[in-house]
Amino acid sequence: MNESLLRELVPAVIGVLVRRGADFASAEDAVQEALIRALAAWPDDPPRDPKAWLVAAAWRKFIDAARAETSRRGREVAVDAEPPAGPVPGQDETLQLYFLCAHPSLPPASAVALTLRAVGGLTTRQIAQAYLVPEATMAQRISRAKRTVSAVRFDQPGDVGTVLRVLYLVFNEGYSGDVDLAAEAIRLTRQLAAAIDHPEVGGLLALMLLHHARRAARTAPDGSLVPLAAQDRSRWDTELVAEGVTILQTALARDQLGEYQAQAAIAALHADAPSADETDWVQIVEWYDELLAITDSPVVRLNRAVAVGEADGPHAALQALTDLSPDLPRYTAVQAYLHERAGNLSEAADLYTTAAHTATTIQERDHLTREAARVRQLLRS
Repeated sequence: MNESLLRELVPAVIGVLVRRGADFASAEDAVQEALIRALAAWPDDPPRDPKAWLVAAAWRKFIDAARAETSRRGREVAVDAEPPAGPVPGQDETLQLYFLCAHPSLPPASAVALTLRAVGGLTTRQIAQAYLVPEATMAQRISRAKRTVSAVRFDQPGDVGTVLRVLYLVFNEGYSGDVDLAAEAIRLTRQLAAAIDHPEVGGLLALMLLHHARRAARTAPDGSLVPLAAQDRSRWDTELVAEGVTILQTALARDQLGEYQAQAAIAALHADAPSADETDWVQIVEWYDELLAITDSPVVRLNRAVAVGEADGPHAALQALTDLSPDLPRYTAVQAYLHERAGNLSEAADLYTTAAHTATTIQERDHLTREAARVRQLLRS
């Protein structure tokens, strides 16, 4: 049984049912029922055309459910038991399903959950474990999302930017539970790239690959964080780096720069440097300037300040921080690092301690606590 194939077929099959007139919620339920049948039947009797088999099985489930509901209401249903004749459509339905799951009417958390369920083919339990919430909570979130998009016309044009933001959110969740969300986001983005010719889709895929290439070096054997400058670059996945750079170059050649392409260009410069000391920080600052022209994001300005500190020195970076809100995530940690670079060790130690108290993850808290202790040790020596 090829479960990965089943997951890849899910969005296309849901899309076919919706095209044939099923509402989204009913289509998704019918496909899940068909998947259960497939898991039981396919090991002994694999179909010649898995997609057509799933479409037929899901359509019958939908018809049965529709007739049962109509019978309950005492009315007739005007729908055929057999699926319409003709070939099963291809990737267009998958693309439309991406747009539907990332509909602007959904809050980001719901859009992510619905995308993982309907497009990714993950179970509610898997999604709940990945987000460390009770399964019942995730089930309610997905149910509300399905109800919200059920009224959306499937032929309405979708917003690529919204889809990409949802996939980016999935990727940034990384790994937890038995589902590797970073790998899942890459799989879904590859699928999207095969269905749509858009430079920002390539930019996002390149960005994911370049970041994922460094994954093995990001943590020490004890699970502690390893900053970029201290990572063992021999542990970076050179094949993923090469693929990411190639995809990025193809996207940039179209001269339609977007935020994901700019972020990927920054990641590529980090990946290209043999060591932290050989990083082209001047060019990274230039790419942050391009990114700011697109997004004008305070988070981008904070990251740019770090790059300025490497290119022009910590005092220039501290000056750049004065225009930013101290409430920004990682602001105090960046401030601590720059003060240490500037030789203000006492202030840096206090700032590292403050940053540790506001850290959003245990790994980050422990890392900042160790940094504070290290700097205090320097003060005593």
